Amino acid sequence: MKDKLLDIFKQKFGDFGDIRAYFAPGRVNLIGEHTDYNGGHVFPCALTIGTYAVARKRDDDKLRFYSMNFEEIGIIETSVDNLKNEEKDNWANYSKGVIWALQNEGYKITSGFDVAICGTIPNGSGLSSSASLEVLTCFICQDLYDIDIDMIKNALIGQKAENDFIGVNCGIMDQFAIAMGKKDSAIFLDTSDLSFEYAPVVLKDSNIVILNTNKKRGLGDSKYNERRSECEKALEKIKTVTDINSLGDLTVEKFNELKSVINDEILIKRAKHAVSENERTVEAVEALNANDLKTFGELMIKSHESLRDDYEVTGIELDTIVNEALKQEGVIGARMTGAGFGGCGVAIVKSENTNDFINNVGNAYKNIIGYDASFYVVNIGDGPVKF
Repeated sequence: MKDKLLDIFKQKFGDFGDIRAYFAPGRVNLIGEHTDYNGGHVFPCALTIGTYAVARKRDDDKLRFYSMNFEEIGIIETSVDNLKNEEKDNWANYSKGVIWALQNEGYKITSGFDVAICGTIPNGSGLSSSASLEVLTCFICQDLYDIDIDMIKNALIGQKAENDFIGVNCGIMDQFAIAMGKKDSAIFLDTSDLSFEYAPVVLKDSNIVILNTNKKRGLGDSKYNERRSECEKALEKIKTVTDINSLGDLTVEKFNELKSVINDEILIKRAKHAVSENERTVEAVEALNANDLKTFGELMIKSHESLRDDYEVTGIELDTIVNEALKQEGVIGARMTGAGFGGCGVAIVKSENTNDFINNVGNAYKNIIGYDASFYVVNIGDGPVKF
């Protein structure tokens, strides 16, 4: 991929100067969905698929972006002094947002750069192609402009870009998982204070399989912001009777004692998911650390049920692909992953059953939904690299 992208870069921007190559992964969340903006725990891992970039610093203020994934758009051009979220700039707004966020944090970016991008993450799949691009852009800027920040700060810059430049109220999980990825480990992250630990993911004779519904989704035009707002309203009502900072501070038992104060069935359901999913995530990591994949898989299934029934973010495509997955031999667990309303599911499947699993689920999904799903057997990888 590096050589192919390097050739494209030279074709588009010329073969001269100090040309550098970079990679940032995508991510999948094994359990802990819609908890990151509720002060709860998440358990994501970085993947070996992700976003590649070739870049070169310029002497003027121009920024020029090109993506092999959006060849029809061509080169998108702007400048470091004119960073606005403009519809015509499409995918490049995520990179522009990171540069804008760095400037807002006081980091000096006084000259521009040329960059060619190629992502191996399916767009709109829920595997965080946007967060991968954000972390990658920050990583490029760190290198080109000698910006001395750690990778947690990189993640926070990406989140700020998404929240304040793109206008999506995402939590920190996606950017954190990508920036802090570690091979063969998932990250048990407490989003309330960013404390974390790496947990080895030892699957032995099993695989992680991504189930892409191929129903495109975009956070900005989904009900993501609506769900976040509903949780905030529920939290405000609970805070009238107890001193907490987030829904993640509550146990399921405590929530059941206090939920009547919310006095709104929809808000109760949203908060119930946030609280119970946080508790499931803690239990799931304990199970994994004890090499108890069976319990881990059962908690994945309960997670999907909660996302379907209480948080209502699944939809027919995700429900179909997860339901069909759970019918198959060798399946340890399956659930939707990401924001929902399309995108991907994730399953843990016995290695010996993986090929049959993909064929059977694929056929059933097409018969029910009418178009093909895509499947990826993935490995857990490291965070961003320069190569």
